Amino acid sequence: MESFTFNTTPSIFFGAGKAAQFADIDKGQLGNRIIFITDSSLARIGLLDATLDSLRQRGAQVQVFDRVVADPPVAAVLDAAAQARTFGATGVVGFGGGSSMDVAKLVAVLQDDAIKIDDIYGIDRIHAPRLPLALVPTTAGTGSEVTPISIVTAGDGEKKGIVSSRLLPDFAVLDSRLTVGLPAAVTAASGVDAMVHAIEAYASRNANNNPISRGIAIQALKLLDGNIRRVVECGSDENARSAMLLGSMLAGQAFANSPVAAVHALAYPLGGIYGLSHGLSNALMLPHVLRFNIETHADVYAEIVSQAYPEIGTGSAADRAEKLITYLTGLLESIQLTARLRDLDIPYSACAELAAAAMKQSRLLVNNPRALEESDALKIYLAAW
Repeated sequence: MESFTFNTTPSIFFGAGKAAQFADIDKGQLGNRIIFITDSSLARIGLLDATLDSLRQRGAQVQVFDRVVADPPVAAVLDAAAQARTFGATGVVGFGGGSSMDVAKLVAVLQDDAIKIDDIYGIDRIHAPRLPLALVPTTAGTGSEVTPISIVTAGDGEKKGIVSSRLLPDFAVLDSRLTVGLPAAVTAASGVDAMVHAIEAYASRNANNNPISRGIAIQALKLLDGNIRRVVECGSDENARSAMLLGSMLAGQAFANSPVAAVHALAYPLGGIYGLSHGLSNALMLPHVLRFNIETHADVYAEIVSQAYPEIGTGSAADRAEKLITYLTGLLESIQLTARLRDLDIPYSACAELAAAAMKQSRLLVNNPRALEESDALKIYLAAW
């Protein structure tokens, strides 16, 4: 067996109502001047209140930065970091979806004035300590609470990644009640995002693909596939919400150590250029990238079928891999995530631009089971159009 490394968030607190017990979990790790990174919609509906009250009751001063937006631009990260420095923050909480958590990770790092964001893009380029950091997800999708990754949008619309073990938080709080109010469309897209994390982690060509990541990727798929239809149909089902949140976290642990590949690489330009949500972008690309991959690597997808979806059929590796694509396409249809690119006002002529943009995601493309060139990316976009 080859050597590997598996890193994850040191402490994970899971359970309904845990967010209201935040101060008991924190035990002062974040200090008494805490910057709270979130978005305006969560602040407006009061989803933060129980956590904020918990911290203030223990005597902490909390300042809220609620200007995070989807696919956060670098400017928003710098604004949040500047506010934290002015406040004299001793700790950082990221509360929300992946965007809020990704911004919070960088705010914790950028408290050192000597660190410039342009210098830390890429892998393992953060060498200074960061502020104490806690993350609280309010969607079941990104798994950012257990990943050493932050994704931001540069001025030209390109998605850029910063990868470092220093971005893993000190602890994460997973409270399914925070996800109960999510609209069905957001629930569906977030859930598929998590499923893609698990599928790509299992099949990743990365040298650190390992038995732990593969094992929890399968467990994540079982939880996510077993509950996604239910939470889309009945968002108030707390048991299903809990299963989705746990599945999302497990998928995050899997791809944090065995990284994602071409589905994500081709999804990023759809978000960066056309503003599609990350989950929807992944859903649009998933069947087409899998069809490209199974031409040479049907065996790895057949393994996923045998372990996570034994009920959808047996047969040769090629047969099982094809059945997986058919099954996942049906799942996407059942939760209304099968739009064509043309239905989303993306012109046919844009496919070439998208393909060129996707090739900039070399950090991800190297993990794809089958080598993918720009001409291949173009064919995939055209198939999705």
